[in-house]
Amino acid sequence: MVSLKKLAVSTAALGVALGLSFAAQAEMMIGFSQIGSESGWRTSETASIKAEAEKRGIDLKFSDAQQKQENQIKAVRSFIAQGVDGILLAPVVETGWDQVLKEAKDAGIPVVLVDRGVAADEDLYLTKVASDFVVEGALAAAWLAAETNGVCDVVELQGTVGSSAANDRKEGFESVVGNFPAINIIRSQSGDFTRSGGKEVMESFLKAEDGGKNICAVYAHNDDMALGAVQAIKEAGLDPADDILVVSIDAVPDIFKAMADGDTNATIELNPHLGAPSFDAIKAAMAGEEVPKWIKANGPLYLPATAAEEYKMRSK
Repeated sequence: MVSLKKLAVSTAALGVALGLSFAAQAEMMIGFSQIGSESGWRTSETASIKAEAEKRGIDLKFSDAQQKQENQIKAVRSFIAQGVDGILLAPVVETGWDQVLKEAKDAGIPVVLVDRGVAADEDLYLTKVASDFVVEGALAAAWLAAETNGVCDVVELQGTVGSSAANDRKEGFESVVGNFPAINIIRSQSGDFTRSGGKEVMESFLKAEDGGKNICAVYAHNDDMALGAVQAIKEAGLDPADDILVVSIDAVPDIFKAMADGDTNATIELNPHLGAPSFDAIKAAMAGEEVPKWIKANGPLYLPATAAEEYKMRSK
């Protein structure tokens, strides 16, 4: 005969087991295919999304693609095979996603594009959580036009070839400077969103333009390339932010340090905290709610006047 004490213990254990089972069922499993860690901003985005997942009790399956599309496609297919509840995809380039996105859709798994977009049918993904890169480029150009009275020969450090960030930031910048006949983009080349790439390309620009004497400003598609350019400018014996203006995008901590030190002039913030709206979108879709196709997360323009304070806050 089973004692009442043993029965009570068994009942309690069953209750705990059921509770754990229900908790596990309530927890989402999300796959996250990240481009890589090519910049300080990318590292911040990854850390932010991981932290948000932990805060919410989400089982996050993370994959670093090392800036290769084929690795991202493999990761997405792996997530589909694991039966995840949703997928976050930060696409390294715009094209070549149709087939794998269709596979996710056929499996009933919503895909959220984070930070960047794709050139694919909108029906193949749930939403895009990202800044408007065209607006970022236009804002950089507007600042430069005002700062130079519409007269400037600019060199451009582009991001990864084929990425939506590079394509759109170039488009936005050109849409504004096209209204100023005396602002000319005299050289433009990809630095692949890396500090070393920015330095290397800027060195070639300086050599090609009489040691930099013909360059009024450098427009970098991200802060890391701008910081690389600053190194190159200094090594060429010039004063960055004075002899050559420097404007970039991302607003990572190091760029505020550079601005506070008088080495750069302006940055536009790209918000790295995209986890919360991305997870909210998947949760809403699972509940049958309508989700907009683009959830925008644009940031402001920052100048040297507040750089020291921003650096103090962001480098904690």
